[in-house]
Amino acid sequence: MLDHGAIRTVRWACNGMLPAGEAAFTRFLRPLGFVFGREYPLTRLKMTGRAYYHQDAPESVGQFFISELHPERFSPEFQAAVTRVVGESTDPLTPAAQAALWELERDGALPLLAACGLVRLLVSCFSRQHLLPTRSDYLLLASESDEMAWISTEGNTFNHATDRVDDVESTAETQRKLGRKIKDKVEVSRSGRVLQTAFHADIVERDLVAEDGSTVRMSVPGSFYEFITRQPYLDKTSGRWRTDLSFDAGNAQQIFKMTSVPAVAA
Repeated sequence: MLDHGAIRTVRWACNGMLPAGEAAFTRFLRPLGFVFGREYPLTRLKMTGRAYYHQDAPESVGQFFISELHPERFSPEFQAAVTRVVGESTDPLTPAAQAALWELERDGALPLLAACGLVRLLVSCFSRQHLLPTRSDYLLLASESDEMAWISTEGNTFNHATDRVDDVESTAETQRKLGRKIKDKVEVSRSGRVLQTAFHADIVERDLVAEDGSTVRMSVPGSFYEFITRQPYLDKTSGRWRTDLSFDAGNAQQIFKMTSVPAVAA
């Protein structure tokens, strides 16, 4: 089952028409029934992660893990490159779509035709909303943040999608025997109840803008799949066994390294 999808965003004032950071997603996740779970400081990456779960079925509907990168924690040159990359971002949600979201949040329902049209637009939010980055900006961003370099080519697509499995250790060993590029280590949360591992990111070819204005193709890290095991715990308040839906900042920062692959000219 889909345990969660991870999205990377940039919390930056110069973000064109697109709301900065996680607001680009929470504006429609809330009307869809998702509520804030917990914040996770990703200090080493100069990012903040936040988890959102569905209020009706938190253990069976996949969560969203949305991370925000903080450019102000990087060099002035890095910040200028961020502005050049995302400063002219467009917003895929039309005024009509935003009005439909407001109605959905108010009433908890939409007419079927309006809902179908809204879903098509929501899918387009999981994409790159800015222009092609230049090769020089990509390399500058990569020198300080693999995560921002990834955002520059991939935008707001799923950084990774996570499959919840019964035994992540066994799953990982099976994938190794199949010769697939999976992490050598399974990450274990401080509670001991959340175990994660992941494939290395696929290498994909993306167009960048060269110094002379021409288009150049480079091989860069794309998205990847993750596996997670969530062990149950006894909720002392209710006296019931529940699935541990939490995340672990240390685990997350290790998993994020799956996209830390140097770019190679194609």
